[in-house]
Amino acid sequence: MSDFIDQNGAEQSFGDTDAQREVRANDRQYVFHSWSAQGKIDPIPVAKGEGVRFWDYDGKEYLDFSSQLVNLNLGHQHPGLVKAIQEQAGRLATIQPAMANDVRGELAKRIVERSFDGARSVFFTNGGAEANEYAVRMARQHTGRQKVLARFRSYHGSTATAITLTGESRRWANGTPDAGVVHFFGPYQYRSEFYAETPEQEAERALTHLEHTIQLEGPATIAAIILETVTGTNGIFVPPPGYLAGVRALCDKYGIVLICDEVMAGFGRTGEWFAYQAFDVKPDLVSFAKGVNSGYVPLGGVVISEEIHNSFVEKPFPGGLTYSGHPLGCAAGVATFDIFEEEGIIERVRDLAARVVEPRLRELAEKHPSIGEVRGTGLFWALELVTDRGTRAPLEGEGYNAVIAACKNSGLWPFAAGNRLQIAPPLVISEADLVRGLDIIDAALDVADGYVAA
Repeated sequence: MSDFIDQNGAEQSFGDTDAQREVRANDRQYVFHSWSAQGKIDPIPVAKGEGVRFWDYDGKEYLDFSSQLVNLNLGHQHPGLVKAIQEQAGRLATIQPAMANDVRGELAKRIVERSFDGARSVFFTNGGAEANEYAVRMARQHTGRQKVLARFRSYHGSTATAITLTGESRRWANGTPDAGVVHFFGPYQYRSEFYAETPEQEAERALTHLEHTIQLEGPATIAAIILETVTGTNGIFVPPPGYLAGVRALCDKYGIVLICDEVMAGFGRTGEWFAYQAFDVKPDLVSFAKGVNSGYVPLGGVVISEEIHNSFVEKPFPGGLTYSGHPLGCAAGVATFDIFEEEGIIERVRDLAARVVEPRLRELAEKHPSIGEVRGTGLFWALELVTDRGTRAPLEGEGYNAVIAACKNSGLWPFAAGNRLQIAPPLVISEADLVRGLDIIDAALDVADGYVAA
């Protein structure tokens, strides 16, 4: 039996140096990679994926602890998703968005039913950046205002408005494509901008700062506040008690639309269908992508409230996409809902988080002086690495790279960002594989400890 099937449908075996050489050569000669200096990268050629693992052409196995880009919630090659795509392709591979389609309508219905009270409809996009672009456009059209407030230490995508909304270094080189964006500080008690000593203080002071920003920018000029409900790549920041409710109250006070960016945190990642549901907050718009169908076919979208939906009952919405609600993507989305129910995904995420992940990470923090803070929820966690717990100096450069290399050398593909090891495996991961991955991280942290100041 072959180890994998190549793009031509031919049987291949691991260790085929000719196949690996061709994949690498084509990539280096013809593929332009994102966020990279093209001459300084050497992407790993991947031959196969299955469940929570993938393999390179040499047969080296990696336990995928990042769900690729935190989108592979149901793992590699889930048979239910593959079957749904195959059956849809055999029946109706594509149809334009101006026509009604069964799987598109069914997926929209299921998303609305699992979303907030007062949700009315779904606009489908090709991914998360577009979802945020369109959520902002809807808010601006609905309110007649232009400004949008977004947090520092955030990522919302790399298209024009989305990259301007982004509150970290990837924005800098792109200038200001959308001049209507204003940034503010969100809660981050470990490195508090507000000299807070408790989560409650951090929430209160962050909300005061936000209200001052609103007042000084002019409430009548602000269309929306957008925030990642649980911040993803920039640190897995779970909102402290009262913060999200406080943002909702400010939006209500000043007539501002609240957009929850659930692109990374949605669809079970935090142990809820949507992360905001753990905080008893009702947004006006919700952007989503990634976990809606585990990225098997590009798909994203915006959940729209009744009030905003009604703004476009008599006047047309000025926007659209050729592949909005693509049937192959939506078929995989409908299958995702079925699989979540059949396999009890939400319940198992909560169980594994409470019984396995959080206790083990707390143990690691006691053991390893390189861990400054542990934070997270569901299967969405961060270990913030430092060289000195007293000064909280981040572990960066050579030391951080050595930790990541130790993980990969031991067969774990980590979610690496900033000075953090972030933990986001597929939601279908077994307890045994989860423990194995945490064991590898434990050993890699011995490397990190070697860089801690004496």
